[in-house]
Amino acid sequence: MAAIEVRDLTLTYRQGEPSVVQALAGVTLSVQAGEFVSVVGRSGTGKTTLLHAVGLLVRPTSGRVVLDGVDTTALSDHERASFRGGRIGFVLRRHGLLPALTVLENVMLPLRYAPIGTRRGRRARELLDLVGLAGHVDDRPDQLTVGQAQRAAIARALIKAPALVLADEPTADVDDETSDELLYLLQQLNRTSGVTLVVATDDPDVASCLDRVIRLRDGRVVSDQRLRVDRKRPG
Repeated sequence: MAAIEVRDLTLTYRQGEPSVVQALAGVTLSVQAGEFVSVVGRSGTGKTTLLHAVGLLVRPTSGRVVLDGVDTTALSDHERASFRGGRIGFVLRRHGLLPALTVLENVMLPLRYAPIGTRRGRRARELLDLVGLAGHVDDRPDQLTVGQAQRAAIARALIKAPALVLADEPTADVDDETSDELLYLLQQLNRTSGVTLVVATDDPDVASCLDRVIRLRDGRVVSDQRLRVDRKRPG
C-alpha cells in the first residue's frame, strides 16, 4: 500500500510564445494507503497532470510529492524512474497495448528487465485470469473489445505488484455496462490486495462509486468529499 502527500504543487508549461499555462496551481492533498479515490473535473482542470506528477512522469514546477515518506521531488531522474517502475502502475484511457504483441506479451512487457528466472508467464496468466481474460492470452489487441483491452491494461498495471495504481479515465470510451464491470473489478482489486487506487474522471457516476471524490477546477482543489459506498456489484 502507498500513502500520498502532495504539498502546494504547481506545474506550468509554455504553450507557444509567450503563453504560459498553469496546469496545477498550489494543489495540496493527502491519500491514505489503501484508499480508492477519484480526481474529478472537466477537461483541462489538471486531472491528468496531477496523476502524471504523482506518478513521477513529470517534474512539478514547485511543491512536493511524497510517496510512502519519500520526497520524490528530491530524487534524480534515474531514482525517479526506478521508484516509478517498482511501485507505481498505470492504466491509460486508451489502454496503450502494443498491436504487434499478444495480450499475454503485453501484460508481461513491464517485466522485460526482470531478473532471469522470474516467473513472468505464470504471473501474467494469473492476472489475466483474475480480470476475466484467461481465454484471450494469445489474441492480439485488435481482437479484443474496448472493455477487454482495458481489462488487459489493468492486468499489465498490476504485473509488478505495485503499491499505487493511477488510472486516467479508464472508463471513458466504454458503454455503461462495461464501465460498471471495470469499476467493480477495480473495487475488488483495491479491497483484496490493498493497493492504493487513484482514478481521474470527468464522469460523476464513476466518481460516485469510489470512496472519496477530490474535485479540481483550474488546477486547484475545490472540494474533497468522502462517500459511503455500496460495495455490491453495480447493476
